[in-house]
Amino acid sequence: MSDLLSIGASGVKAYQTALTTVSENIANAATPGYAKRTADLREIGPSIGITTGSKTSVGQGVIAAGITRSADSLRAADVRNASADLARTDTSVEWLGRIQNALTGNQVGDQLTGFFNSAKSVAADPTASAPRAALLEQAKTVAGSFTATGKALDSLDADLDATATQAATTLTSLSASLAQINDGLARVQPGSNGAAQLADQRDSILDQISAISDLSVSIDSAGRATVKLGNAGGPTIVSGNQSASVAFARGSDGTVAFTVQSASGVTAATPSGGALAGIVEAAGRIADARTQLNGIATAFTSGVNAVQAQGSDLSGNTGAALFATGASPTDITVALTDPNGIAAAAKGASVRDNSNLANLATLRTTGAFETRTTALISGNAATLASRQQVATAQGSIRDTAVAARDAVSGVNLDSEAVDLLRFQQAYSASSRVIQVARDTLQSILDIR
Repeated sequence: MSDLLSIGASGVKAYQTALTTVSENIANAATPGYAKRTADLREIGPSIGITTGSKTSVGQGVIAAGITRSADSLRAADVRNASADLARTDTSVEWLGRIQNALTGNQVGDQLTGFFNSAKSVAADPTASAPRAALLEQAKTVAGSFTATGKALDSLDADLDATATQAATTLTSLSASLAQINDGLARVQPGSNGAAQLADQRDSILDQISAISDLSVSIDSAGRATVKLGNAGGPTIVSGNQSASVAFARGSDGTVAFTVQSASGVTAATPSGGALAGIVEAAGRIADARTQLNGIATAFTSGVNAVQAQGSDLSGNTGAALFATGASPTDITVALTDPNGIAAAAKGASVRDNSNLANLATLRTTGAFETRTTALISGNAATLASRQQVATAQGSIRDTAVAARDAVSGVNLDSEAVDLLRFQQAYSASSRVIQVARDTLQSILDIR
C-alpha cells in the first residue's frame, strides 16, 4: 500500500508541475521573447514489466525531472542575422531621407537659376537700376541658400554623432546586462524554470544587440553566451560574466569608427550590419554630399568673381568681387553692396555695353552648376529609393525568419488547451490513486 500511495503522490506532484508549466505558457502566450516550456516527466525506478523469477518489478511513479525550453538556436540566429541586415538598411534609409531634405530644403538649384536669369535682365538694359538691384538681391538669396544647405549638413553630422554615441552606450549597457545573465545561468539549476527565464532574457538581449550590430554568438552547455561584434573574428563584447564597452569616434575627414575596450585592450570594430553599419554608411553619404556641394559653391563664387574682375562697372572701374567666402565654401556672403558695381560692360567699353555678362552666361554653361546640383539631389534620391526597396525585401525576410522561429518556440493555445485537459485528468487520477490507497489501507486496519 505504501508503494501505491507514493506512486499516487509522485503523480500529483509531477502533474502539478506540468499544469503549472502549461498555465505559464498560456499566461505568456503574448509575451515578447517568451519561449514555450514543457515539463520533462520521467518514470521513477525500474521499467514496468521486468520479471525476475516469479516476481514482477514495477516502477515507483513519475517525477518532473526539469523544464525543457522550446528553442531552435539556428532559427534564432537566422532572426538575428535578418534583423541586423534590416536595421542597417532602415538606418541608411532614415539618413538618406534626411540628407535629401537638407539638399532640397533651401532650393539651391532654383536659386542658381534665378541668379543667372536676373543677369539676363541686366544684360537687356545695363544702365537700369532695377535689374541691377534685383540681381544683387538674387545673389544674396543664392548665398543664403548655399549657407543654409551647408549648415543643414553640419546639423546632420551633429545628430549623427549623437545617434552613434547613444547606440554605443546602449550596446555597452546591453553587453553588461548579458554578462549578468551569464553569471545567473552559471548559478541556476539547469532545467529549472529559472534557467528558462534567464535563457529568454538572454535571447531577448541578443535580439536587441542584433538591431545595433551584427554579431557572432556561441552558447555553452550552461546556456551562457559569448558574443563577438561582426563575424567570428570580430572583437568580443561578452564572455562569461565579463563585458566590454563600445565607443564612437569621428575622424577629421568626416569618417566614423567604433572601438571595443575590454580588459585586453582597445580593438577596432567594423560592423557590417545593424544600426552601427548604417551610421557608418550615413556618415560617408553626408561627407560625400558636402564635398559635392562645396565643389559647386567654390566653382560658382570664384567663377562669378572672376567674371566681375574681367569687366567694368557703371563708374568705369574694374568689377569688384561679388561674393565672399567664410570658413567653409558654403559660408557665402555678398561682398558687393552697390548695384552699380555689377560689371556688365567689357573693360573700356561704354556703360551701355553688356558683353561681359556673356562671360557669365558662358560660366553658367561650362560650370554646369544647376546640372551638378540636380545630379547631386537626384543621385541621393535614387539611392534612397533603392534602399527603400531593399528594406521592404529584408523586412519580409525577417518576418519569415521570425515566423519560423516562433513555430518552434511560440505558444500554441490550442495545443496548450489539450495539454491542460490531459494533465488535469492525470492529476485527478493520481489523486484518486492516493484515495484508493488510503481506503485500502484503512480497510486492512479495520480487519485487524
